[in-house]
Amino acid sequence: MAMQASDWKNEWFPVEDATYLNFAAHAAIPRVALNAVEASVAAKRQPHIVDDQSFFSVARSLRQSLATLIRASQDDIALTSGAGAGLATIAYALKWSAGDEVMIAGGEFPAHYATWKPMEAREGIKVQITHPQGQFIQSDDLIAAMTPRTRVISVSHVRFDDGSILDASTLAAACKRNGTLLVLDISQSCGAVPMDVGSLGADFIVCAGYKYLLGPFGTGFLWARPEILDSLRPGPYNWLSQDVESFAHLNYVDPRPARTLSRWDAAESSSIYNFNLTVLDASTKFVLNATPTLIHDHNQSLINYCFERLPDGYRLASPRQASQRGVFGCIEVGSRSNTESLYQRLRDERFVVALREGKIRVAPHLLNSTDDIDRLLVVMERARKEARYVPY
Repeated sequence: MAMQASDWKNEWFPVEDATYLNFAAHAAIPRVALNAVEASVAAKRQPHIVDDQSFFSVARSLRQSLATLIRASQDDIALTSGAGAGLATIAYALKWSAGDEVMIAGGEFPAHYATWKPMEAREGIKVQITHPQGQFIQSDDLIAAMTPRTRVISVSHVRFDDGSILDASTLAAACKRNGTLLVLDISQSCGAVPMDVGSLGADFIVCAGYKYLLGPFGTGFLWARPEILDSLRPGPYNWLSQDVESFAHLNYVDPRPARTLSRWDAAESSSIYNFNLTVLDASTKFVLNATPTLIHDHNQSLINYCFERLPDGYRLASPRQASQRGVFGCIEVGSRSNTESLYQRLRDERFVVALREGKIRVAPHLLNSTDDIDRLLVVMERARKEARYVPY
């Protein structure tokens, strides 16, 4: 019998001193993933027990799990240290012409700015910032802003600051017609939103592993559409990624990169000795076992429950319709300073939420239940009664 959403709570170690509602920032790692690190500990304690097969086994296993999760080929996945590392790889691999434009949305996650802005001086390109016509960025906003010089659009599938979800397939189709490459950051959706890279239509996908993949900081992956690889510039590659899994067969004098995207694995990370990789391998399997569908539906139900019961004076900073957002929700109250004061009040009351761009972000998971939301709402109602909020 399949486990229900409520059955999964005990798969985490108890969080006894707080109500944890911050999975969109840093996921609380489940028991099975934390226990898995013992394999790496044992390998480092007794390296003589590690043969070539076990050395490479964790990377192989993780690559297959990620491929299953996004319905891709494992040959098209590189294991990185985060979404930013994937973006940097793409930026340096593309062949640029002076005047090429990279479009990002206003208020995007900082990794997009940090990747593309320096390329203006390096490659002579121009970063264009697009702003929404309405409250939330939409595919139509980006499509309308495209020009014949738009070489790349770099954008989040789900926004970190308001939870809105992008119609990626519509944007991808418009990019294809314009000869534009779509780089999609799925850090706030992968593992909690069922997805298929074929349906998304992106040319590149980057993802951090420490959010809805439930893994450690310093993990992630990069996916690239295989047809595009031949157009990329050669660059540094992982000396371990030579299409062999035997140290005896590695070429140390003239190492040739793997034909697969594993050539861009984070250097010296793809082994059983990497504690982070061992944990991410186990946490990704955990997500697959729970299923992104169950995670999505449970998290959405908790956010709907919260939104439907918001005390007077509070307003939504995320789309009300579940189909238009990811699996977390943002709220505001009064002025920005009022919202910041409420955030501190919630932290003082041992609620772990996030403050992003003047909004309080509530990001639950299978660890949570309506009891957690009820407790949150009680504190919010009490705070409303005790404070005189200044209208925003």
